Order: sequence, then structure tokens, then C-alpha cells
Amino acid sequence: MKDGKIINVSGPVVTSQGLEGAKMFDVVRVGDLGLIGEVIRLRGDTATLQIYEDTTGVRPGDKVVNTGRALSVELGPGLLTSIYDGIQRPLNILREQSGDFITRGLVIPALDEKKKWDFVAVGKKGDKVVQGQIIGTVQETPLVSHKIMVPPGVSGELKEIREGKFTIREPVATVKSSEGDVEVFLASRWRVRTARPISRKLAPDSPLITGQRVMDTFFPLAKGGTAAIPGPFGSGKTVAQQQLAKWSDSRIIVYVGCGERGNEMTEVLTTFPELEDPISKRPLMERTILVANTSNMPVAAREASIYTGITIAEYYRDMGYDVALMADSTSRWAEALREISGRLEEMPGEEGYPAYLGSRLAEFYERAGKVIALSPEERIGSVTVVGAVSPPGGDFSEPVSQNTLRVTRVFWALDASLAARRHFPSINWLTSYSLYTGDLRAWYQENVAKDFPEMRTEALGILQKEAELQDIVQLVGYDALPESEKGVMDLAKIIREDYLQQSAYDPVDTYTSIRKQYLMMKTILTFGRMEADAIKSGAQALQISSLPVKTKISRIKWTPEDQTEAIIKEIEGDMTQQFGSLAKEVMA
Repeated sequence: MKDGKIINVSGPVVTSQGLEGAKMFDVVRVGDLGLIGEVIRLRGDTATLQIYEDTTGVRPGDKVVNTGRALSVELGPGLLTSIYDGIQRPLNILREQSGDFITRGLVIPALDEKKKWDFVAVGKKGDKVVQGQIIGTVQETPLVSHKIMVPPGVSGELKEIREGKFTIREPVATVKSSEGDVEVFLASRWRVRTARPISRKLAPDSPLITGQRVMDTFFPLAKGGTAAIPGPFGSGKTVAQQQLAKWSDSRIIVYVGCGERGNEMTEVLTTFPELEDPISKRPLMERTILVANTSNMPVAAREASIYTGITIAEYYRDMGYDVALMADSTSRWAEALREISGRLEEMPGEEGYPAYLGSRLAEFYERAGKVIALSPEERIGSVTVVGAVSPPGGDFSEPVSQNTLRVTRVFWALDASLAARRHFPSINWLTSYSLYTGDLRAWYQENVAKDFPEMRTEALGILQKEAELQDIVQLVGYDALPESEKGVMDLAKIIREDYLQQSAYDPVDTYTSIRKQYLMMKTILTFGRMEADAIKSGAQALQISSLPVKTKISRIKWTPEDQTEAIIKEIEGDMTQQFGSLAKEVMA
């Protein structure tokens, strides 16, 4: 391949000539420092490149070298516990080699090339193998067994397979295929813009349990599903995503900080290594991969970071694991697309975003799903994608929010007014929705309780009724309402304050099991029915609101899981006794 020459520089967009044999999305090295870039447009012998590093000092006449390889990530043991930048350079090694500020043009292997991993073979010489088949395992961390698979597109006979300690650069097996012998290593490369192949997609039929009551009970997300968390500045998007990363029952977490403020990403990078996995009590990082790309890094790398994250997630999905990808936030990625598009002088779409914004977002979210991986056995894995959206001024009608809502099936709408009242998670129960409730109905009935879906509908109906009554209250005041409607207002307040409101920083309240959620909601709704019956019998809402059992109900969320059932039985007895006493008082 012949090297090219730069003829024009416009920020992260560079134009070169003479780059013979170049293909779309080839990775190039630009200038004397060898800055990393990618071919994004070809016209004759002129190639337009987007550069993933700061182009200060790059000038016309500098050389451009084509690597001939598309932007790829390295996939193998050592990914877990790692912290990468947008193009999969390990930040801890970058810091060791260049200090606190990354030296431009520095290329470091994504995985440790010297570390020896203990490979345990599951296949044997002479076995017939097909693409995606597991031929061995490596214990990557105490929490995760890393499956070594036959690469996609390779099938044949195991000519040789070895056990023992190997680096990622040493072959562990050889497959005799129709096209010759293919060596299998512990690590492999995959192009980030190409989805990894699967056998077929499955319907989403089990929820991603997050431990966040408003999400699990009212707006559930299926494993392999897609969700959007749009919200204005300060409404709690990042904390909500961090809660999902900490507590969701996915086996692997990939957290992509895409263009977020440096201080927010710093908090993630400092707190995650100290977190404990709630199930195994091991460090959470042993099943987590972080991709950090802050707002002061070059904009082009934001797009790369999103694709890097989803490709790593698909790799672990193919092993049969449930993976959750948190993208924070896709708005910053869209802004990067807008900037690059503007420098390319493309025809702008709505609000200056490129016309292909919708298709790019759809392309990303559609790589989520519950699938049967390429394999002779039925190996099921999933990638669940949760994308934060940061609409300017909280305006959900702007293009990024609208295009995201077209392709995602869960909408957790964050509300600035709720956040201002210190109600977290500040998910607005009137505007949020989940399109998975029908798909997950059977799972909830079988694994939680038969009446769980009906309870959810009843509770949402009470909150909807409260919203309607609020308009009347603002006109005539609470005291002018009939007693029955005062009861609805009081019950809705219990649901809001004692159920939906949840503290991320309280050691007990930060996570609620699905069983405890059911018991809490059942207790609250039972109280509501008893209250309605008491009001029909002549009791006043004010009398009911002063019952001591209300205080006990409000404290359930701070009750440890192992004590919940006993406390709720006690509350049920108190409700029967106190409402009975009230009925006698009314009759008298």
C-alpha cells in the first residue's frame, strides 16, 4: 500500500491524497506522531479521515499510513477489571507510560501479552468442531469463567489442542478446515462496526432485576431489551445508570462513559474498583469493564467508544452470559456526529444533526437482544442496552430523544421537578412506560406472585387518579375533596414516598429484592382497601392518616431483607386491629 499526504486539516477531520488501496473504515496513522484515525469518506484518490486524537500540530504535507485493517477490538482473557479509553487503550498502562496526560500517538496492546493464563481444554484431538463451539476455558476472574470459542467462519477437525499455561499470543489449538489449518488463540480481534454473528434472536421473556422499585415493579426492562433514560442536567441519569451497573442481575457489566464530564467519570473510576458484588461479596470490577471517554477528549473517539463497548458486550454474550451495557450518554455521541458532519459539509438535518442520526442510533440499539449463539448446543446469552440521553433543557422533543424512543422499548423519563424535591430515582411515573410488561407477565406470575401484574396496574391507576385530583386540589383545596378522594390522595402519597422514593446511598434501601417489592406493594394496597372500606363506613381520612400503622409501613423499605416477612406479618395484624378499633369508634 502506498502512503498518502495530508492536504487539509479541519479539527479532527483530515483530508489526504494518494492513499492507494484504502477502504472505508480502514485505520490510518497520521503525521510524525502516528495519530490514530479512520477512513470515513472516499472520493477518487482523496480520503477523508476522522482522527481519534488531538490534531494540534498536524499540517498539510504530513504522511498518512494505511494499516489496511478496520477499527477492531481485542477480545480475550483480561478484559474484565480493565479500564479503557474509546479506542481500547488501557488507561492504567497509558498513565504509567505517559503520566497524567496521554501522549498522542501512543499505541498499547489492549490485553496483557506477557501474562500466562491457565487453559483447560474441553475438546480433544480429532473432534469435529464448528464456529462458536467452546473448546476450552480460562478462569478470568473468580467470578467469571472465560470460554475460548472457535472463531466465526471456522469449522473442521481439531488437529491439535493443548492444555497448560499460555499467553494470548500462543496458539492453544489448531483446526483443520477446508481452507487449511487455522490456529486458535486465547484472544482474537473483531471489527467494532460489524455485529457478531448469531444463530437466531429470541423473544424477551425474563426481566432484568435491578433492585430499583420504580423500574422493576412499574417499568420493567427485559434481558436483551433496550431502555432510554432521558433527563435534564442534575436529574440523576448517571446515578441511575450506576445503580443499574451495581445491582442488576446481569453477569457482566460494560459501562461506557461517552463524552460525560470528567468529574462524573472520575467518580465512576474511583468508586467502581471499591464496590462489592452483592451476590458473591467479591469486588464488582471482577465482572465489569469500563470504557472512559470524557467530554474533553477528541469528539471522534466518542463514536468509537460506543462501538467498542457493544462489541465487547457481544463477545461475552456469545459465551452464554447475560450482559448489561450502560451508555452514558448517547447525546454526547450524537453531538460528535453533528460536529464531524458539519466539518464534512454534509446537508444538516433537524437542529443541525446529520440526516443519518436515526439510522446510526437504531444500528447501535438493535445490537441488543437475547440470542442463541453460534454453537452446536443451544447456548443462550443476552445484551441489554441502557442509554442515557441528555436533552438540552429537558426537552424530550429534540431529535436525539425522539430517535432513541423510536428504537427503545423502555422509557424511564427523569423529571427535574422530582429531583428538585429530592425524590430519587426521579423517574416520572406518568410519562414513563415499558413495552415489555406483556412479555414479562408470565414470568412475574410464575416467579413472584399470580396477582403481581394486577397489583402493578392498580398502583399505577391510583397514581393516575392522584394526578387528576391534583388539578382540583389546586383550584378548591384538599379540604374540599370528598372523603373517598382524600383517601386516594393519601394512598398515592404512601406509594410515592414509601415505595417509589429510594435512596441510592442507604445500605438497605439501595437494593430491594423482587420478593420484598411484592410484599411492600401488597401491604400498601391492602392498607388502601381497608382505608376505602373504613371511609365508606363513615370514617374520616384524617382519622386514618393518624393511625400508628402508617409509620410502620413507611419504615418497611429500611427493613433488612431477612426481617421483612416478619415485619409485614406484624403490620398486617396491626392494620386489622387498628381499623377494627376505628370501625367501633365510628359506629359509636
